[in-house]
Amino acid sequence: MSTTSWVWAIVIIIVIAGAGWWFVSQSAPAPVTTNNTETGNLTGTVAPGTETAPKTVTVLYGSDGFSPSSVTIKAGDTVTFVNNGGGDMWVASAAHPAHSGYDGTDRATHCAAGYTGAVPFDQCAAGTNYSFMFQKAGTWAYHNHSNAGHFGKVIVE
Repeated sequence: MSTTSWVWAIVIIIVIAGAGWWFVSQSAPAPVTTNNTETGNLTGTVAPGTETAPKTVTVLYGSDGFSPSSVTIKAGDTVTFVNNGGGDMWVASAAHPAHSGYDGTDRATHCAAGYTGAVPFDQCAAGTNYSFMFQKAGTWAYHNHSNAGHFGKVIVE
C-alpha cells in the first residue's frame, strides 16, 4: 500500500470516528427520576444536568423594612431573613394579623404550643434571624408582625 493510500485510510477513519462522536453527542440524555423530599414520593423526570441544588436567598431587615422587598426562588429554596437593627423582626405570612396566607391556618393555631399541622410561614415570635424553606409555588406576601407597615413578597416558581 502506498503512502497516499495510508493517508486516505487514516483520513477516512478520522472522519468516521468524528461523525460517530457527533451523532452520539446529539442524542437526548435519558431522564432521571427525582424524589420529592416533602412527601417521599417519586414525582417526575428531569433531564441530566438540569437539576439544581436548593439555594438560600438572604433578605435583610432594617429601619426602612425588608430589602429586597421581593425575591423570586424555586420550590425547595430557602429564604433567610436577617435583622440588621431595624427593631423587632417577626416575619409572618400575610395578611396581618391572621398570618394565614401560606398554610391556611391562623396565627393562634399554628403558633400554639404543640402544633403539629402544616408548616407555617410564620416566625411565631420576634427574633434576630428566621429561615423558611418554601415548598409551594405561588406568590407569598409577608410582613413584620411587630411593624405591619414593613412587608414584602416571595415568588416561588
